[in-house]
Amino acid sequence: MAGSGDILIAVPSHSLREMLLRLRPLLQGQERISWATKGFEIKSGLLPHQVATDVLGSDLPMAVLSGPTFAKEVGDGLPTAITVAANNPDFAAALANALSTSSFRAYTSGDMIGVEVGGAVKNVIAIGAGLSDGLGFGANARIALINRGLAEMTRLGIALGSKKETFLGLAGMGDLVLTCTDNLSRNRRMGLALANGMTVRAAQAEIQQVVEGVVAAKAVREVAHERDVEMPICEEVFRILYEGVPPKTAVKELMSRSTGAE
Repeated sequence: MAGSGDILIAVPSHSLREMLLRLRPLLQGQERISWATKGFEIKSGLLPHQVATDVLGSDLPMAVLSGPTFAKEVGDGLPTAITVAANNPDFAAALANALSTSSFRAYTSGDMIGVEVGGAVKNVIAIGAGLSDGLGFGANARIALINRGLAEMTRLGIALGSKKETFLGLAGMGDLVLTCTDNLSRNRRMGLALANGMTVRAAQAEIQQVVEGVVAAKAVREVAHERDVEMPICEEVFRILYEGVPPKTAVKELMSRSTGAE
């Protein structure tokens, strides 16, 4: 930390508060904090920027990095684009410029809430997409799930104070489509494993990495219930993960819902 002006944190959502608490006594007051953490804090239902404000106060410039970024492809130098959302436009621009290379492009945003909601909800929807494909429901079902998942994500984001257009960007639709459709996604692989009859614990052991969507499903459901936001896909994913509802039963529930406008 000594001599560092800009700090980038990359830990799972359940570790963010602990990391910030460890950093707090080392801060001199001139630092700018950013993170690549995605997901609600499970115990409090807070988004990462709310956790950071709770621990560090609101005076520091803060930013979140999010978007469709499989680490392997970034590491291989393949073209990638992300969103940097900050509470300070100068910090957003400086961070985006510092991170951008010939193969890595950063766009700026002022909507930290929307960017963080997208990063949390997409993992839950991706488990659903993996389940759908694992059960052999086909391309029509996959795209319907992605599209309606985007609608759920947007509803929750707006209820929390974000902008609707944020969810059409990289941190919304971009990250959602990537995570739902490619097997590099741990959350999609979780859904595939569950569709093949594995338990959540066995699937976690096979994947051997943190599957954020499992934790996010519980947190997203609680926040949605608190805000009275309808999120039927996320609700059914939660029931599969935590209540043992058979995936085909959950699909039947979704398909038997009353019709309505988009």
